[in-house]
Amino acid sequence: MNPIPESPPVHPAKSRVAAISIAASATMAAAKFVVGVAIGSLALISEALHSSVDLVATVVTWMVVHVSDRPADEEHHYGHGKIESLSALGVTAMLYVLAGGILVAAWGRLREGAPPPTISAIPFAVLLLDIAVNLWRAWALHRTARATSSQALAADALHFASDVLGATAVIAGLALSGLGYRWGDAAAAIAVALVIAGLGLRLARSTVETLLDRAPEGAAAKAGAAIEAVPGVVGVERLRVRMVGPTHFIDAIVHVPRTFPIDRVEEIKRRAQDAVKSVLGDADLTFTAVPVARDNESVRERIMVIARNSGLAVHHVTVHDLGSKLTVSIDLEVDGAMALNAAHDIAHEFERSIREEFGDVEVDTHIEPLEPELPLGSDAAPARVAAIKAALSRFAAGGAIHDIHNVRVRDTEAGEIVNFHCRAAPSMSVIKVHENVDEIERALRRAFPTVKRVISHAEPART
Repeated sequence: MNPIPESPPVHPAKSRVAAISIAASATMAAAKFVVGVAIGSLALISEALHSSVDLVATVVTWMVVHVSDRPADEEHHYGHGKIESLSALGVTAMLYVLAGGILVAAWGRLREGAPPPTISAIPFAVLLLDIAVNLWRAWALHRTARATSSQALAADALHFASDVLGATAVIAGLALSGLGYRWGDAAAAIAVALVIAGLGLRLARSTVETLLDRAPEGAAAKAGAAIEAVPGVVGVERLRVRMVGPTHFIDAIVHVPRTFPIDRVEEIKRRAQDAVKSVLGDADLTFTAVPVARDNESVRERIMVIARNSGLAVHHVTVHDLGSKLTVSIDLEVDGAMALNAAHDIAHEFERSIREEFGDVEVDTHIEPLEPELPLGSDAAPARVAAIKAALSRFAAGGAIHDIHNVRVRDTEAGEIVNFHCRAAPSMSVIKVHENVDEIERALRRAFPTVKRVISHAEPART
């Protein structure tokens, strides 16, 4: 199992704004509570208690961001981001408890006809300062929450934005009380409670949706379009997205051509991961590749897929269309020590698979021994190399092939292996080059019976 990565430092922006919010919340909550008690204002005390809940929420947030930024480990495979959702759910519960308490107290004052608060300039000054501080904090937290995709900081930003509404309601209630309306302060307290309840409802809905793995709005469409735009992707069969903290976890089942080799499919996976990150930011893609047949596959490609899936080595696949049916000829390589009946069974099964793919098709399989992977050998003596080079040059003289060079001869247990380079006219077709080189190779094997194999490399003639 991979070792658990070390925990990275908490995002500095998260930590900084959370620490500033703690200090601001504590100061303003204390100021509003003292002034509210001094003048006997239920609305101002309620607002102070609301700020106290915000203080608790901010302290929780400051602790939570230290945990949520930790990477995935052996027990938390998707990271620790959902702890932010749990903390936001706890704050929501506190908000509803507070809103209920304020409503009960305000209703009691209205019913009992409690005396109005003492009006002076001090509570108005405190409330105006509180509005200014909360506007700044809500803006700073909202900006950081968007930059870091932090649900906990987003919840804090909503708290402070609601504080502005609550403080405005308290100012209106105090003003009404000063104008002789005894119910003004209690009515303001009720307004504060309603603001708190509305905030709790909005926060609860967002948090529960995250905990229930609701797909973020538009994320699936963006991820799907990004993956489908990757070269080599045939289509996306299924795609699922969920959020864990700031990270989008995406599960995608993607169709890729079945003719692609494994390394090409791995390259498609890497490009898909990069494409998803470019549109969603922090993203973790689980890419399941499903090989599918494309409409433009050639018969030869389809046969090579069958051979690859069967673990067979084939070459020299030729296909002819006779109108009513196809004829296929294939060279099949098997272990040279294998008994003929076993090799024939392999060829028969291979031919059966081809007929299942194409229907009525004529298949002929030429069975030949598979070349050993690491044959023992040594370089031939210089005189032997010179003799074979001279023979190659003699067989090529006067023909389309010339400039025999880079001749190498190796002695192996099975016989001599000859490699050489040659040149031909740049405009000559590959078929013509192959025919001429093949003629030279056959002549060499006739002249030197110990030569088992000849490998040539044709190059365009120098201009």
